[in-house]
Amino acid sequence: MFNTRLFFHTALLIILAASCEKDNSGSTEQSIPAANDYIAGHETAKESVLRNIPVEYINKARTTLHIAYQHTSHGTHVSRGLFGLQDYKEGDDLLFGITNNNSTSNKLDFHDYAISSYAADGDDASDLSRNETAFIQATRNYLDDPENAAINVVMWSWCSITGHNVSGNYIPGMQTLINEYGQGGSKIGKGPDQRETPVTFIFMTGHAETNNNVGEGKPKNQAGVITEFCKQNKQFCLDYYSIDTRCMNDNYWEDAGDDGNSAAYGGNFYRDWQNSHVQGTDFFESKSSPGGNAEYGSHNSQYITANRKAYAMWWILARIAGWEGS
Repeated sequence: MFNTRLFFHTALLIILAASCEKDNSGSTEQSIPAANDYIAGHETAKESVLRNIPVEYINKARTTLHIAYQHTSHGTHVSRGLFGLQDYKEGDDLLFGITNNNSTSNKLDFHDYAISSYAADGDDASDLSRNETAFIQATRNYLDDPENAAINVVMWSWCSITGHNVSGNYIPGMQTLINEYGQGGSKIGKGPDQRETPVTFIFMTGHAETNNNVGEGKPKNQAGVITEFCKQNKQFCLDYYSIDTRCMNDNYWEDAGDDGNSAAYGGNFYRDWQNSHVQGTDFFESKSSPGGNAEYGSHNSQYITANRKAYAMWWILARIAGWEGS
């Protein structure tokens, strides 16, 4: 006997899967966000956007930027994506070559978990989401150390952003660091207790949380506060929330978590996309370290989340290096 309910359920899943089909990565027709956009979200988190960044700015970013990155588990989406990208396609070992806490000529100077040992007494600087004010002094301690004089980019990653004081602590704290160590900052110069190299600080939103994104103090609301501040003040932001909640065709799944899982979608849109595409052609393995073992980003069961956040990070780095985004 024909099962009408099963037929319509199956048809619905096929439609949902099709809505997240391949985004034609590599196409030269992919639009790139406007030059005045400072937010690296789902629109920038595509291979097609990465491949359209002028090589001169990729080269400049790779050879002139020195990055300190502090995070806990969810932050590995960025670092493991960056570590794996250099092994993706022919020429990527040069374009996106990267080191980890080991500066090497002609490769991106990246320092993973850089600031945790610089926490003030009694503070936990390992994760700003556990103490969103401790990172201010820890970052000062790190940047004031002569051993870190070359560092010119700093980024902190959230764990869970839910319930934390973004408006009262995080944004003012980041602005304080910008005022002190940014271009023209009070601690930049050649006098005593100053450093010569100014620093660009990259803001971040928090990861999506399954069925818990909407409401005061939750990921969607907090992301809106951070991205609006960054747009108004021309500060770069890696928008985790945007990337976590949009599938490869940019459809928005508000109930999604940070692994691409969504009941509204009917499964895991990132894992489904990965299973229907080819490794080495459409996506790459994220890595535990440069040249290390293949490893998903923490809390992930697929590589796509880390892939996309690596693409978005390189978009920001190229912008910092002088690219106008068009």
